[in-house]
Amino acid sequence: MDGFKKRLRDSVQLRLSVTLSLAILIVAVVAGIFAFVSAFDEAHEMQDDTLRQVAVLFDRQQMSLHYPAAQEVDGDKEESRVIVQYLVDGSKAIGNDDALMPLPIPTILADGLSTLNVAGEDFRVLVRTTARGERIVVAQETGARNKEARESAWRSLLPFLILFPVLLLVVGDLVRKLFRPIAALSSDIDQRDEQALHPVDERNLPTEIRPFVVAINRLLARVALSMENQRRFVADAAHELRSPMTALSIQAERLAATEMPEPARQRLLPLSRGIERSRNLIDQLLTLAAAQSSSDRPHTAVSVHGVYRRVLEDLLPLAERKNIDIGVESIEDVHVLINEIDLLIVVKNLVDNAIRYTPRGGWIDLAVELVQETAILQIKDSGPGITVEQHVRVFDPFYRSLGTDEAGSGLGLSIVKAIADRTGIRVQLSFSNETKKSGLCVSVWLRQASVSAPARR
Repeated sequence: MDGFKKRLRDSVQLRLSVTLSLAILIVAVVAGIFAFVSAFDEAHEMQDDTLRQVAVLFDRQQMSLHYPAAQEVDGDKEESRVIVQYLVDGSKAIGNDDALMPLPIPTILADGLSTLNVAGEDFRVLVRTTARGERIVVAQETGARNKEARESAWRSLLPFLILFPVLLLVVGDLVRKLFRPIAALSSDIDQRDEQALHPVDERNLPTEIRPFVVAINRLLARVALSMENQRRFVADAAHELRSPMTALSIQAERLAATEMPEPARQRLLPLSRGIERSRNLIDQLLTLAAAQSSSDRPHTAVSVHGVYRRVLEDLLPLAERKNIDIGVESIEDVHVLINEIDLLIVVKNLVDNAIRYTPRGGWIDLAVELVQETAILQIKDSGPGITVEQHVRVFDPFYRSLGTDEAGSGLGLSIVKAIADRTGIRVQLSFSNETKKSGLCVSVWLRQASVSAPARR
């Protein structure tokens, strides 16, 4: 019960359904009582009309009465029979229990309808004077009359009993349909990623919730502006830092080329490495800011092997320093529909990440396969891999796997995720060796494109 009260307090839809159901119930009960009473009174009026019609028929046909001995007649029911007799004959029936004999009705009754207790039973009695001057009585037991009237009144309630549950179902379905736009709006907003800050379409929404949607759109606009300012600040700061870091790198190279004592050269080496790491971090920040940009870049048919060759040309020296066997494993090339710069950044960051975490003498394989109309790019390595628990965290900016001494910015996979979110591609992490739970395999799903596919926005 407490759970229902909490739902009733929290849910506008449930409160509206319950309120409408109670209102329908109250109206149905009041209408049912009114219909029952009306039908009951109408049945009594029809029974009185029946008594009048019998009296008129008797007078019109100028019938005469006699009281035969009791005999069975098909269809005759004692409790519901209509009794016709001369009023003066009531004085002769005192003490007579025969149901077919005249009732002991007082002879002083005036013409018209009345209810009398005759011989311990209640009767509805009509007294009428005929054209011949005879006074006749048409009577019927009130118990039988009331029973028939109640049955007729209950039958009049059948439409209410049928329509009430149907009406409740219709109201419940109508309330659900009225709230369906809100559910659709909630689902639409819930399915968005963090970069989708475009306004919510308010044209087909009810007037009552349109101000709420307008407020959400204003909030989204403010959030988009704030995020754009943040990205611009990061890009501007990284750009401003690039020039002095480049100057420091040049100065460090010139200093290394001069003659100096060995202790000084040993101290210069970590300084040069720190400057190089700082330069890489600045480049990664600029790349991340560009990847998170909401600008729509044209999609074209891009050769996967062509992108692999460009990445290997740039990163092969890093792999050779660690004696890593790196190459393209697949033979058939595949063309995918994406912006070439975006794909180049994704593959380069994944390969760079593999080189950093693959031990000396290891291997890295690049491959692509076509499954129906989907191209699956895979970058596999023989490194330590990433545990399942870390699969979500590794995409966070500046996050680096524990237990490794590799120097890095922690932005490589963040850049990949930013591009994936913006372009709609799918990225999945797994093990290169599922049996030993070692090595990292990054799979990227892209849509296949023909070589002659036109650019689109």
